[in-house]
Amino acid sequence: MRKKPIIQTNKTEAHRSGRVGWLRAAVLGSDDAIVSTASLMIGVAASSASTGAILVAGVAGLVAGAMSMAVGEFVSVSSQRDAERADIKVEKRELASRPQAELRELAMIYMKRGIQKGLAMKVARQLSAHDRLGAHMLDELGIKKKSLSRPMQAAWISAASFATFAMIPIVGLLVSPVKVHIPVIAALSLVSLAVLGALGGHLGGAPLGRATLRVFLGGALAMTVTAVIGRILGVSIG
Repeated sequence: MRKKPIIQTNKTEAHRSGRVGWLRAAVLGSDDAIVSTASLMIGVAASSASTGAILVAGVAGLVAGAMSMAVGEFVSVSSQRDAERADIKVEKRELASRPQAELRELAMIYMKRGIQKGLAMKVARQLSAHDRLGAHMLDELGIKKKSLSRPMQAAWISAASFATFAMIPIVGLLVSPVKVHIPVIAALSLVSLAVLGALGGHLGGAPLGRATLRVFLGGALAMTVTAVIGRILGVSIG
């Protein structure tokens, strides 16, 4: 009987961990945009403010939120990137000053994973010959060269997603009659949050129901609280 030929393929498995950087920034920016802008507008609307005042509040929330998200993400991810660079710098110095000790350290890591001592040392030597720094970055520091933090990417994705999705409650205001501003803004925003929650869960490999429910309930709570506060302030000041 002839043996079936072994079919070689260059196809690689698609893993979701590579999406973590941009996915986190995009989901955080879009969810925060809807929740904060809708809550702000509903709070102002509950105080019996005019449509113009509600619109100004929404646009101001969009601009301020987008800038805040960009700056916040840039600072946060820059700090993470600085820590990664510092660790890499230390590792480079140690590899230059005590290469044999670092080789044994790398082999010890593999031994702790269950590889026999002789084979662990052989693997450590081969990986070091191929990419010594890369091997230590991955197995000792847990840092992938292709997954280093990107502050600018996180900043612009957060700002763009915030500005885009903050338009949803503003559109809800513009298309609804005065008497139903709050219900329309709330309904449109909550439906959008549910869709985003499901999409984020799908992209991240999480259960869709749980991902949808947590953003829906969080948004509903935020809008309810600001509506109550806006109503109380509107009555007391008015």
